[in-house]
Amino acid sequence: MNISVVIPLLNEAESLPELYDWITKVMYKYQFTYEILFVDDGSTDASWSIITDLANKDNKVKGIKFQRNFGKSQALHAGFAQAAGEVIITMDADLQDSPDEIPELYNMITKEGFDMVSGWKKKRYDSILAKNIPSKLFNWAARKTSGVQLNDFNCGLKAYRQIVIKNIDVSGEMHRYIPVLAKNEGFIRIGEKIVQHQARKYGTTKFGMSRFIYGFLDLITIWFLSKFGKRPMHLFGSLGVLTFMIGFFATAVIGISKLYKLYINKPAILVTQDPWFYIALVTMIIGTQLFLAGFLGELILKTKSNTNRYKIAEQSGLN
Repeated sequence: MNISVVIPLLNEAESLPELYDWITKVMYKYQFTYEILFVDDGSTDASWSIITDLANKDNKVKGIKFQRNFGKSQALHAGFAQAAGEVIITMDADLQDSPDEIPELYNMITKEGFDMVSGWKKKRYDSILAKNIPSKLFNWAARKTSGVQLNDFNCGLKAYRQIVIKNIDVSGEMHRYIPVLAKNEGFIRIGEKIVQHQARKYGTTKFGMSRFIYGFLDLITIWFLSKFGKRPMHLFGSLGVLTFMIGFFATAVIGISKLYKLYINKPAILVTQDPWFYIALVTMIIGTQLFLAGFLGELILKTKSNTNRYKIAEQSGLN
């Protein structure tokens, strides 16, 4: 099978028939073998009924329905688990992503050798203050933090080699950072294609300004996991030792200062009456706790199953 189209959706009943017709038109034109996977993320409208009708009349259409709304990341994860195509295309169900982009995305994967290709909505039909400016700031921060040079991390229109989506775990709200997850798994051939952005035709957006706040928090999380997820002692241990030593030397200075004043018969307050002593003591305690956090992190990693420590991309000459 050439292509699996994975479409997460929430309350997009009006768009689904038109989107289905548009996708099938493109597929027949270019003679692709394909499947369309609709993942209903707990819709409360007629979306699932429409998906069921489409699946009954066309065996290339498949549907997955969540009991309730779990989020786009979980919907993509479920779709990726079922996708069987050589190339997986993801797009939103609101008709803002154009299926006419599919053939070129497919060629970039199969002929140009990219592991994944992300769409770039260079010209957008969204509110400047509500979406465009926050999106530019968000993408700038993502580039600087992750090292992945994309202009539009959050574009729903993306293409992947099958091996990529089978080796990444899209959880939480990490759908924005699939390129970073792919890079962390060793898939470094990540491309970008300028795609046409359509104005929303039906319904209203399901995302508000909160997505940018959550996006930045997720960015910090993924940065930490990519840097120290497999070696927590490198971060917590280093900080712990440094903090402990600062507290230890501060305590030593306070003690030596006290002894010196006693030696020269100069009045000196009790060490326990010196506020700096308690600051130094707390610093030592924090340092110890940081070191123990790193140590416990290493223990947890060592006791986990080792099956996911590494992934073999290819084998040759093995029976």
